[in-house]
Amino acid sequence: MMRTLARPISFLLILSFLFMTFSVTRARAGMVGTEALLNAAKEQTARDRLYRFLDRQNVQQVLQAQGISAQEAKARIACLSDSEVARVSSVLDRLPAGGDAVGALIGAAVLIFIVLLITDLLGLTHVFPFVYHRR
Repeated sequence: MMRTLARPISFLLILSFLFMTFSVTRARAGMVGTEALLNAAKEQTARDRLYRFLDRQNVQQVLQAQGISAQEAKARIACLSDSEVARVSSVLDRLPAGGDAVGALIGAAVLIFIVLLITDLLGLTHVFPFVYHRR
């Protein structure tokens, strides 16, 4: 009985192996420059810095006053290009430390509001109801 079943099963197995495709893709390796690695690290650091800025309680209060939740702002930061993140991060670097904290906080909130408004005008997000979106 085993011989009678073995022959058709082995035939089906051989046939199935013949119809399988064994495609092998080549791995491509290339030299990565030091500048490219450093730029990628700087971009991720700037993005993480903006996320930490949005996690602060006083920034969240200002955003709530503008009608934006922290999750929406983080989603918009995720949509920003690397150059836009670098620009916003450089503005945060120029803000005064201490002293006029309320003015700096309002300035940062206005900056974030403008960035969010620009992304809304470009059609990347739909947060503000007063922005007209053509479809």
